[in-house]
Amino acid sequence: MALHSRIGGRLGKYSDLIMAIAVLGVVVMLIVPLPEWLLDTCLVVNLAGAALIFLTTLYVQEPLQFSVFPSLLLIATLFRLSLNIAATKLILGSGSAGRVIEAFGNFVVGGDYVVGVVAFLILVIVQFVVITNGAGRVAEVAARFTLDAMPGKQMAIDADLNAGLITEEQAKERRKAIEEEADFYGAMDGASKFVRGDAIAAVLIIIINIVGGFLIGLRNGQGDVMTILRTYTLLTVGEGLVAQIPALFISTAAGILVTRTATQTHIGQDLFSQLFSRARPAWIVAGMLVTMALVPGFPIIQLLLLAAALGGIGYVVTQGERARTRRVETTPKRQPATEAPKGPEAVLPLLTVDTIELELGLGLLGLVDAAAGGDLVERINLIRRQTALELGIVLPSVRIRDNLQLKNEQYAIKIKGETVATGEVRPQYLLAMGADDLQQMESLGGIPTREPAFGLSAYWIPASRRDAAEMMGYTVVEPSAVVATHLTEVIKQHAADILTRQDVQTLLEHTKQQNAAVVQELVPDLMTVGEVQKVLQHLLRERIPIRDLGTILETLADYAPRTKDPDQLGELVRAALARTITRQYLSNNGTLYVMTLEPSLEGRLRESVQPTASGLQLAIDTAFASALLREIGAQAEQMAAMGYVPVILCSSQIRLPLRRLIERSLPSVACIAYNEVASGVPVEAVAVVSVPMFAGVSQAA
Repeated sequence: MALHSRIGGRLGKYSDLIMAIAVLGVVVMLIVPLPEWLLDTCLVVNLAGAALIFLTTLYVQEPLQFSVFPSLLLIATLFRLSLNIAATKLILGSGSAGRVIEAFGNFVVGGDYVVGVVAFLILVIVQFVVITNGAGRVAEVAARFTLDAMPGKQMAIDADLNAGLITEEQAKERRKAIEEEADFYGAMDGASKFVRGDAIAAVLIIIINIVGGFLIGLRNGQGDVMTILRTYTLLTVGEGLVAQIPALFISTAAGILVTRTATQTHIGQDLFSQLFSRARPAWIVAGMLVTMALVPGFPIIQLLLLAAALGGIGYVVTQGERARTRRVETTPKRQPATEAPKGPEAVLPLLTVDTIELELGLGLLGLVDAAAGGDLVERINLIRRQTALELGIVLPSVRIRDNLQLKNEQYAIKIKGETVATGEVRPQYLLAMGADDLQQMESLGGIPTREPAFGLSAYWIPASRRDAAEMMGYTVVEPSAVVATHLTEVIKQHAADILTRQDVQTLLEHTKQQNAAVVQELVPDLMTVGEVQKVLQHLLRERIPIRDLGTILETLADYAPRTKDPDQLGELVRAALARTITRQYLSNNGTLYVMTLEPSLEGRLRESVQPTASGLQLAIDTAFASALLREIGAQAEQMAAMGYVPVILCSSQIRLPLRRLIERSLPSVACIAYNEVASGVPVEAVAVVSVPMFAGVSQAA
C-alpha cells in the first residue's frame, strides 16, 4: 500500500507533463519514420495498454469510476493510427516492419496470407458491425435518457435534502455525480464514433498496404508476382492484426463500460452470482450435453466433461438452496406483540428526533409536489439560505411529512419533536393582507382569517381575484409563502434551541480557516465548545446575529480569563456587536427611536437586581411587575403605531434582567443598553416608561 501511494503520488505529480509528452510523441510518429526496434516497442505498449484498459473496465463498479475513458479512447485511437502509418512507411519503404508484425504474420496466421486476410476481416466485421455499433447505440440512448432524467433526479435530491434524509454535503455530491454522469454518457456517445472510424480506417489501410506494396515490389523487381504478393500481404496482415487486437480490446471495453450498471461488486462477481444463482438451468444444459454425446459424430469426451462440470455447479447451487431453506424453516417465528424485541437495535431508530419538522395535513401535500406546481420545498431551501445570512447559523434539514391526525388544511411546526406552532392555509386560495375594508373583501369573496406568523388580520380570496385585490392596496401571497413565513418566524424564535454543540463545532472549524489564531487561543484552552454554545445561544435568544463570529470569539478570548459566566460574556459580546445590534432597529432615516425608563424607575430597578440560580433577575413583587409590563406594552403600541420598532434603551446593569421580565409577555419589544448603541447614530426618545411607586419594590431578604 505504501509503495502504491508513493508511485501514485510521483506519477500524479508529473501527470500533466507525461500526458503532454505522450500526445506530442504520437504526433511526431505521424511525421518522423521510426526504426524497427522503436516500432516494436510502441506496438507492445499499444497491446499492453489496451489490455490494461479492458481489464480496468471489468473491475469498476460503476461507469463514473472510469470517467476518463472517453478522452483515453481518443488518445488510444490516435496512437494506434500513428502506429499504422509508421508501420506502413516501413512496409512500403523497406519490405520489413519489425519482429512483432512479422511474428503476427508468420506465427499467428501460420504464414498463410489468405488465412491472415480472412482472420483480419472477421476481426474488423466483429468490431465494426457488432461491438462498435452496439456500444455506440447504447451510449447514444444512455446519453439521451440521462439528460431527460436530470430534472427528476435533481428534484429527488432536493426532496431528500429537505426531508432530512441527506446532508447538504451529500446533496452537493449527488448533484455533482448527476452532472458527471450526463457529461460521461455524452462524451461516450461521441467517443464511439472514434472506434467506428478506426475500424473503417483499418480496412482502408490494409488495402492500401497490399496494393501499394505489390506495386512497389514489382517496380523494384523484388521477385515474382506471387512472392511479392505473399511478402507484402503477410506483413500487412500482421500489421493489421497487431493493430486490430488492441482495437478490439478497447471497443469491447467501451461496450462493457456503457452497458455497466452501478453495483457494489465488479462484473465478474455479478456475472457468476447471477448466472449460477439457480440450479435448474445448469441441470437442463448438462442433460442437453449428455443427449448430444449420444448422437454419433459428436465429440463425446468434451461433451461429457462439460456436462459433468455443469452438473457439479448445479449440485453445489442445489445444496446452497436447501441450506437456505433449512435456515428459513428453523428461524424462530415472530414473538407475540407483547414481548419486547431482543437487543437495542429494534428501537434505536425510533429514538432519533429531527431538529425541525413540518407536518402537513393531506390537503396541503400539493404544496410540496413540484409536478403540481408546489414550491414549498424551494422556499424552504431559501429559508435555510436566508437564516444563514441573517442569523449566521446553518439550519439542519427540515423534515417534511404528512400527518393524518391534522386537519385537512392544517400544518404543524415541530422543534426537536415538540409542536411549537400550528396554522391553517387554503391551498386553492390566496392570502390578502393590508387595508381592512370589509365591504371590499365581500366584493372579492374574501374569507376572514389571521395571518399565522404575526397574527395580522387577513382574508382568503380566490386566485382569480388577485389583480383586483392588489389594485385595492392589499398584499397578496400564496399559501406556500404563508407557511414559509411562519416557519421562518418560528426558526428565528427558537434559533437558540436549534443551535447544537455540533453546529458550534462546525462554525468554529469554518472560522478557523480564516481566523485560526483566535480559535486556537479560545478553544479549548479558555472555553469549551459547550461554553461557547451558551454564549451564542444567549445572543440568538434576542435575535442577535452571530454571523460575525470572528468578533464574537475575539471578545470571548479577551474576557474568558476573567469570567466563565455565559450571561456576563454574552453582555460583553453584545457591546462588541454594537453596530450589528443598532442596525437592526434603525428607522429609514437612520435614527434610532427608543423608549426610555423614568430615572427614578431605572434606579429602583437597578437596586432590585438579584443573582439567582437562573441568572440575574428583578426582585419585584407581582403588582409592580404587572404595572411595569402594562406601561411598557402601552408605549410599545404607540411606537408601533408611529411606524417604529419598539425598543427599550436602559443601562447595562438592568438590561438583561428587564429583558427576562418582558420576554414572555412582550417578545417583540427589544431591550438594548446604552453601550450597545453604535457611536455616531442619532438617538431619539419618543416615549418614557413611568410606573407609580406605590406598587412597591420587594426588598432583599
